[in-house]
Amino acid sequence: MREYTTSETILANIPYAVMVLIGTMIIAYAYGLTTLAFTAAIGYLIYGAIGALWIIIFVCPFCAFYATKGCPCGYGMISVKIVKKSSRNCFPEKFSRHIPVIVPLWLIPVVCGGIALWISFSWRLAGLVSVFIIESWIILPIVSVKHGCVDCPQKDSCPWMVIPDTAQRLFS
Repeated sequence: MREYTTSETILANIPYAVMVLIGTMIIAYAYGLTTLAFTAAIGYLIYGAIGALWIIIFVCPFCAFYATKGCPCGYGMISVKIVKKSSRNCFPEKFSRHIPVIVPLWLIPVVCGGIALWISFSWRLAGLVSVFIIESWIILPIVSVKHGCVDCPQKDSCPWMVIPDTAQRLFS
């Protein structure tokens, strides 16, 4: 099993963090930088953090990387401090069940930005939404495939690999 350095683990988390930060900016900007807009943006930011914690609690205990430096994003080492290890055999089921909890993170900024653009077009907002789509729907999955999934002992049973396999064929 490959072990990841601290700097590799930090780099692996950058695409997710950037996605959440750009999404936060879209929500704040889309609704006029008002108090309500900032409240919604902070809510999205908190949702991004809770989403990562959700995966750490409900998926990581079933992963082969639990409690190891073999986890490219470092969640396995965090998970061990919060929850007990569970059976690896359940990983595909747990992954499939809990990933939908964070999927809205990829959709909310696009919907909010799209509605705001429809109401009143802005090149700045259109640019933010475009960057968000490229970052979250292209760069983040490619980084996952090339960085973490490539060495994963569970990739053959992982539901996520259906998407990267398709993306890899498109971008190879």
